Amino acid sequence: MPVQVTNYQCPACTGPLHFEASTGQLECAYCSSVFTNEEIEAFYAEKDAQAAEARLKAEEKAAAEKERAKAEGLDTSGMEEWLFEADGVNVYNCPSCGAELICDETTAATACPYCDNPTIVPHQLSGVAKPDFVIPFKLKKEDAIAALKEHYKDRPFLPKVFKDENHLEEIKGVYVPFWLFDGVAEGTAFYEGTTTRVFISDDVQIAETSHYNVIRAGNVEFSRIPVDASKKMDNDYMDSLEPYDYSEMKPFSTAYLPGFFADKYDESIEECGSRAYARAEQTLRDSLAATVVGYEGVSQLSCNVNVQDNGVKYALLPVWLLNTKWNGERFVFAMNGQTGKFVGNLPTDKALRRSKWLKIYGISFAVCLVIAVALGLLDMFSILGG
Repeated sequence: MPVQVTNYQCPACTGPLHFEASTGQLECAYCSSVFTNEEIEAFYAEKDAQAAEARLKAEEKAAAEKERAKAEGLDTSGMEEWLFEADGVNVYNCPSCGAELICDETTAATACPYCDNPTIVPHQLSGVAKPDFVIPFKLKKEDAIAALKEHYKDRPFLPKVFKDENHLEEIKGVYVPFWLFDGVAEGTAFYEGTTTRVFISDDVQIAETSHYNVIRAGNVEFSRIPVDASKKMDNDYMDSLEPYDYSEMKPFSTAYLPGFFADKYDESIEECGSRAYARAEQTLRDSLAATVVGYEGVSQLSCNVNVQDNGVKYALLPVWLLNTKWNGERFVFAMNGQTGKFVGNLPTDKALRRSKWLKIYGISFAVCLVIAVALGLLDMFSILGG
């Protein structure tokens, strides 16, 4: 059964609702009404039940009509469903203005390019694809723009387009899919420790080196190691945005999505698990090594670590994102939508840098010329005076 896209409309005026990060509530863009997530969930639960019943009846009627048309020998090729998939692209109809929305196969929340109304694709976030948790956006778009402007400071060779206000407005809030891994890393490590004692015997200086076998064993429990589950996201960038404050994590609700973009995972638990377990293993290795103290030299002989998986959860985590290209290269600005931590790489306008250096060299040359002329005149006056 095809599932249409939907948006949350204000119960008071039917205007589009969006999740406001600063208040943690849904607000109407037209009448400024404010609703809690619970109020909207309850309101739409009833509407969704009615809509599901209506869709079922409509589909039964359409199926009957197609069977009747086929029995009468009529062409039914024009009676295909409005939702289709081709080459990883899905096409939907905006529930507000009817325009076509073209999304990739992982898009779960977007905005209509014509009416700008927030739109949700429910079937991307239901059943086995439904997240367990969500951390709502805590910081607004204005916070992300301010952070990016601060990032631009003291960068004289940054291309002008990156400082343009229209470019800054392209920053988007995205709920990125993450797998959160729990488990235990257990291991044993063997080291060789050395100490050196220097003493004098019969007027001869002797250095005595002692070797010790050192054994360390232990375990580290890990909880909610985040690994982004979207192929579109740069793993290093997403790792750099950690940590998230899981105390603010909420049970998933689509009521947190209006006004933001969201993706469904397209990397499996198995694909992402190796990254999480490698982090857990390295943490245990570092922890065991940190306990080997009191020696002048330490070398690791071997270390065996076993990682036990204790469960995985699926969550959407908030990221403010600006993805752009300059001279064929990709540049990314990403900010944790909860804590404000950000990472980003910026381009350098080589022509601007060359121009500014030429200007600096020109000014330096002019200053040196003036000084040289002044010194020459002083010499001439001193000779004439003498």
